[in-house]
Order: sequence, then C-alpha cells, then structure tokens
Amino acid sequence: MKIAAVLALVVSSVAAFAPNGQVRQTTELAAERREFMSSAAAALGVAGLTAFAPEAKADRDYAGVGLLGGGNVVDVNNANVRVYLKMPGLYPGVAGKIASNGPYKTVGDLYGIPGLSGAEKDLIKKYESRFTVTPPSADYVIDRINNGLYR
Repeated sequence: MKIAAVLALVVSSVAAFAPNGQVRQTTELAAERREFMSSAAAALGVAGLTAFAPEAKADRDYAGVGLLGGGNVVDVNNANVRVYLKMPGLYPGVAGKIASNGPYKTVGDLYGIPGLSGAEKDLIKKYESRFTVTPPSADYVIDRINNGLYR
C-alpha cells in the first residue's frame, strides 16, 4: 500500500507540471511547485510513509563538546584553530602550529612542535592551564585547521 501511495505521488507530480499549452510566469510556476511540495510532504507524513527514511546513527552527545571552544579549557587534539582567538597572541600563528602538529599525548608535547620560537613557547606556557588532551576524534580532527568559516 505504501509503495502505491509513493507511485501515485510521483505520477501526480509529473502530471501537475506537464505543459498544457499555456505560457505562465516563472514566479507562478515556482509558487505552485512550493505549494505542491509542501502538501506532498504533509501527505507523506500523514500517510505514515516516514518508514522510508533511514534512521540517523549520529553521536550527538559528545561528552567533551565544551572542550571544543564552549568553555575555558580547550582540547588541543580536537578543538578548531579558531578557538584560540579567545587567547590573545595565539591566533593565527601558534594556533595553526598546534592544530597542524597533533595529536598530542600530553599538554607538554606542545613544546616539542617543530619550528616553535621562544616567544611562541612563552605564549603556550601562559595558557598552559587552559589546555587539555583527549583522544582525537575523527568527527573533529578533519575540521581542526579549516572549518569552512571565511570572512
């Protein structure tokens, strides 16, 4: 029964937009499409056809989400480079080096970053109490350097 309802929906949507010899304004057609899609979506929900949608398997409750920039302590293995904006002097230079050279086993590993100057080590020392290390998560490591936010 559900497949028949979906098939009927597809056939009716094609028939609704088939040319009928009249030329209409583009905005009128767009408005009709929006109205049709809205009513079709409502009909699918009412008909109980939501069973066709796959269940999401996302982990939405990451215990360390506060360590990604929402709190005072920053996880150097998973936090995005922009988190370091909250710590004057670290962004972009030192922050980029921290984000690029992980993962780290301890906060002390930050001092072993190649090419780190004495002044940069002093900045890390200044904020050392605000850093922590947790195991890298594939969900966050990919966005550590470039999270797609541009100005």
